[in-house]
Amino acid sequence: MEHPSSLAGRPKRGYVRAMKVKDADILFVPDHGGAGPLHWQSRWQPRLSTARRAQPGNRFDPRAEAWVGSVAEAVNAATRPVILVGHSLGVAAITAAADTFRQPVAGAFLVAPPDPEGEDAPGWLAPFGAYPTDPLTFPSLLVASRNDPLCSFTVAEDLASAWGSLLIDAGQAGRIDAADGYGPWPEGSMAFATFVSRL
Repeated sequence: MEHPSSLAGRPKRGYVRAMKVKDADILFVPDHGGAGPLHWQSRWQPRLSTARRAQPGNRFDPRAEAWVGSVAEAVNAATRPVILVGHSLGVAAITAAADTFRQPVAGAFLVAPPDPEGEDAPGWLAPFGAYPTDPLTFPSLLVASRNDPLCSFTVAEDLASAWGSLLIDAGQAGRIDAADGYGPWPEGSMAFATFVSRL
């Protein structure tokens, strides 16, 4: 994985200080099936004082309207700028909800987006539709694997380019979940901390 010191480029002109976790509401948006206790999202959340999780209804039977609505509701109820942390289906829900955000979103940390138009796309992904192709209105970082069974690296590169996201190549990392050995995921934690500090 790329060293986190290179993740967000140079500070913007007028830069005053780094954002800290306490300055934002950290919103985790999990994958289909949720994030179990060994998943990196579940390990990170208790260590972040302002973190909470979007509750998208039935996590094993994802309905696009409910998942997208839960993300929009959580963002719009925030009292501080929001930093979104999405994994897999969570990325689809975040990008689908982005146009409905009424509260400021400071940034989004997006991991392993599934390709809804891929040959191996699961049935539960299709109702979320194709990804938006317009740039996101907030800074974003996309972490992608080169052997992700649900999204080719080429598609991930195209998404990052369309969204204006910084792309991190995670190498041969599968779905970047606990089943693929990404439970604690210290490299991801470092990348996230650096991303937040540059917002």
